[in-house]
This record gives sequence, structure tokens and C-alpha cells, in this order.
Amino acid sequence: MTTYTSQHLASADVEQDSRRTWLTIALCFAVAVLEGIDFQAPGIAAPGMAAAFGLDKLHMGWVFSAGILGLLPGALAGGWLSDRIGRRRVLIGSVALFGIFSIATAHAWDLNSLLAARLLTGVGLGAALPNLIALCSEAAGERLRGTAVSLMYCGVPLGAALAATIGIVGFSADWTLVYYVGGVLPLVVVPLLGLWLPESAAFRARQESAVKATRVPVVQGLFRQGAALPTLLLWAAYFFTLMVVYMLISWLPSLLVGQGFTGRQASWVMFSLQIGAAVGTLMLGVLMERLRPLAMAGLIYLGLLAALAGLGMAREFPSMLVAGFAAGMFATGGQGVLYALAPLFYRTEVRATGVGAAVAVGRLGSMSGPLVAGQMLALGTGTAGVMLASAPGIVLAAVAVFYLLGRRRDQGALA
Repeated sequence: MTTYTSQHLASADVEQDSRRTWLTIALCFAVAVLEGIDFQAPGIAAPGMAAAFGLDKLHMGWVFSAGILGLLPGALAGGWLSDRIGRRRVLIGSVALFGIFSIATAHAWDLNSLLAARLLTGVGLGAALPNLIALCSEAAGERLRGTAVSLMYCGVPLGAALAATIGIVGFSADWTLVYYVGGVLPLVVVPLLGLWLPESAAFRARQESAVKATRVPVVQGLFRQGAALPTLLLWAAYFFTLMVVYMLISWLPSLLVGQGFTGRQASWVMFSLQIGAAVGTLMLGVLMERLRPLAMAGLIYLGLLAALAGLGMAREFPSMLVAGFAAGMFATGGQGVLYALAPLFYRTEVRATGVGAAVAVGRLGSMSGPLVAGQMLALGTGTAGVMLASAPGIVLAAVAVFYLLGRRRDQGALA
């Protein structure tokens, strides 16, 4: 009788843990969808926004980059706070913040207020991402961390695809609509997170243990005990991969219109890109566990180079749809692999800080991408020149990812 009762209780505990894991992943996925809507919103709203405020390409580059700039301090602060007061609290506050300032973007009255609203939206978005990664990684456990993060992160391109449908169905003339959608939905989700999102069990265990009194300094966690080289390589890979991702997200619709495509066709290409991104995030997340490091790094970054070449050379709408799908698959899918990799190199007490630092460095790349593209377009290099300029960084990122995947396979994830 005692044995039966113990087995029954153990089975109930496993079922409850499984339910908690999937609830965490589902809620984090929902937040990732909302992040994707806001990430894509500037690209969808750009033509109407430029007309409303009388902005040229250089000014639009600053509008794109303002939101991305906010992601940097947001990611650093969000990761640091998360390791001290909890993933759940910081995530809820972050979602409320980017919801409020997405609505504020729609109410901007001049360039300065527009830049301020985008900057503060970016702070909320940046603070949310390290916590989404940490929550899913820790809920899934060591064996399924990569898969859980990939499942969560595919919500970002799906959200971006949802934003692109606003342009497809013809509502892009009112540039504020996408920001109202991207602001109201997060504020609806906030109370649901408060009711149902569980705190990370790994974080709670650390808080309740004796280790609580002896925190590991951030520098020691990120640069000592063998973590220095993975940290620097993660930073390099994040920087150059996100530079390309945000160059595409921010400028591709305008580039397509400049090439003679209609606004609706440009929205279809962006929709194709984001569907490719969702497929790539899931596919590459699964392959990460199966392919050899060289094959995986080559698949991601050779695929990305080929897709960028396709975007630069395609002249017909069907071929542009295919190139957009491939670009999303390898650019955002590769980014998803990086998000799945980062938690594996840090211990629980500094995991969100480590992920947040990598995300913050990646945001420097995110910010530089739209600015570099804007400057090159102002110089008259055209779409092909913009795509070609990203090639050296892609090669460096490929080398970094090859090493990180090999190290993970050789040493395994840290506890």
C-alpha cells in the first residue's frame, strides 16, 4: 500500500511538473508573438510614418535604430534584475512597459517624441527576451533546453508575420494601426501572466538554498571558470547575426518598394520571410541536436549568404517570395539557435545575466544594421550593395557558432 501510494504521488508530481513546463512555454510563446509584432511594426509602418512626419531615409534609419537602442539597456537590466528578484516579475513588468510605449508611438507628434517612444518600447522588449529564454530553458531542464527555447522563439516570427498581414490586407495606409495592435495585446496578456505564469523552479531553489548568501559576481560568472571564450564568441555571433536580421526587418519593405514592387507585394515578401523564420527556428532547433557542428554552422550561414544574394538579384515577385522565405529561415532561424545555445554555457545564478549580456551585444549589431543600410542607400549602392556588405560579418558569426556547437557537444551543458 505504501509503495503504491509513493508511486502514485511520484506520478502526480511528474504530471504536475510537465503541466507547469508546458504552461511556461505556452505563456512565453504568447509573449514572443507580441514581441514579433513590435519588431516588425517599424518596417510595416515605415512608408506611412515617413509620409506623416516628412522623414527621409537617414531619419528613418534613426527611427528604426531608436527602438533597437532601447533593447540594449533593457536586455542588460532585465537579465541582471532577473537573477536577483526573479524571472516572472521582470517579465511581467517588461511586457507592460513595451505595451504602453507601443501605444505611445501611435500618439507621437514629432520626430523627437517618436524616437523617445520607440526607445522606451525597446527597453521593455529588451528586458523581456532574457527572461523568456531563462524561463523556458530552466522549465525544460538540461536535456530539452534547446528544443524549448526554439519552440518559444518561433513565436517571434509568427508575430512578425501577423504584423505583415496588416499590410497585406490593405490597412498599412494608417501606420498607427500596427502599433495599437502591438500595444493593446500585451496589456491584455499582463494579467494572464500574473495569474498563471510560474516562477522558475531553478531560481526558487537557488533562492531557498544556502547559496543565496554567496552570490557569484557577474564578471566571474561570465569570464571565469572557462566561460570567457564562449562569452566572447557568443557576443560576436549575436552581433553579426542580429545585424543582418534587423537590416532585413527594418529596410526590406522600403527596398522592395524602391525596386518597383507594390506595398502589398512587399508585405507578402515580409510575410514569407517571417513564415520562413518560424519554420527555420523549429527546423534548425531540432537539427542542432543531430548535425555535426561544421554541418550546422555551414547550413545556417551558407544558407543565409545564398538567401541574401537572392534578395539582391531577384527581379520577379515569385523569386523574391522564395528568397524572402529562405532569408527568414536562415537569418531568424540561426538567431533562434543562438538563443538556444546561450543558456547552456552559464550556471543558474548568472544564466539570465549571461543571456542578457549576449542579447545586449547583439542589439549593438541590431542597431548598426539599419544605420549602415541607411547610409549605404543614401550613397546609392542599392539593394545588392547592402546585402553584400553583410557578408564578412556572416563569415565571422559562422566561425563562432561552429566553435560553440563543438564545445557544447564535447563538454555538455553546465548544470
